[in-house]
Amino acid sequence: MTVTIPDTAMVLAAGQGLRMRPLTDHMPKPLIPVLGKPMLDHALDRLTAAGVGRAVVNSHYLGAMIGDHLKDRTAPAITLSPEDTLLETGGGVKKALPHLGTAPVYTVNADIFWLDGPVPALRRLAAHWNPAEMDALLLLMATTKSVGYDGPGDYHMDPLGGLTRRAERELAPFVYAGVQIVKPELFAADTPDGAFSTNLIWDRAQAAGRLFGLAHDGLWFHIGTPAGLREAEDLLAIGGVRAVAH
Repeated sequence: MTVTIPDTAMVLAAGQGLRMRPLTDHMPKPLIPVLGKPMLDHALDRLTAAGVGRAVVNSHYLGAMIGDHLKDRTAPAITLSPEDTLLETGGGVKKALPHLGTAPVYTVNADIFWLDGPVPALRRLAAHWNPAEMDALLLLMATTKSVGYDGPGDYHMDPLGGLTRRAERELAPFVYAGVQIVKPELFAADTPDGAFSTNLIWDRAQAAGRLFGLAHDGLWFHIGTPAGLREAEDLLAIGGVRAVAH
C-alpha cells in the first residue's frame, strides 16, 4: 500500500515550560535532553525518518537558543517562525501559514517523547489519513498507558475513530499525544488574529463530524515536570534505550 507522507510539518516549540522550572530557567523546554538528545531533536529526527522534507519551528521563550540550535540542521529543512508574543498552538500555526503551503501537514509538539510501535506513528497517521472525511487526525494515547500523565484525558473515540471531547468533570480514556495531521486552511478561516488554542479548530471539526483519532501503539511519555523527566529517563534506561537507538 502506498502511503502519502505530508511533506511539511509544524513543530510547536514556543511554550514557556513553567512547570519544568528550574530546568527551564535558562533553557527552553524543547531543548531539555531526554537520553542525551533534546526533545526537539527527537521530534525532528522522527519527521526526517518518516520522509518529511520541511519543518517550520516556532519559538518564543528563549527563542534565540532554538534558532541557534537549529542553524546547521538540513534534514528536515528548517524554517523558523519566531513569535514576539506567545500565540498559543493555534495562533502559532496561523502565523506560520505562509510557510506551510496548502496540503495537509503534521503538527508535532516539541516537548513530548514517544517510542514507536511496530509501525512508526507518523507513518501510521499518514496511512489512516483520509482528507475526504477528515479535517484533523490526532494521535491519541490511552490515559492508563501514559507515563507521567495523571489528568482526566481529552477524548472519547468511537469504533470508527470519530472523536468527542470529554465533558466537564468527566474522565476520558484518551489524551492527545501531541502529534496530528491537519488541514492548514482551518487555521485561516474565521480565527482570531492573536493567540488562540488549536482546541478551537478541533471543536469545529468535531461539530462537523470530521475530527478523528488513532490510538498510539507504542510508549508515550508526558514530560511536564522535572520529576516526570526523571521518571521517563528511569523507565527508558530499563527497557527503552534499545528501541530509541535504532
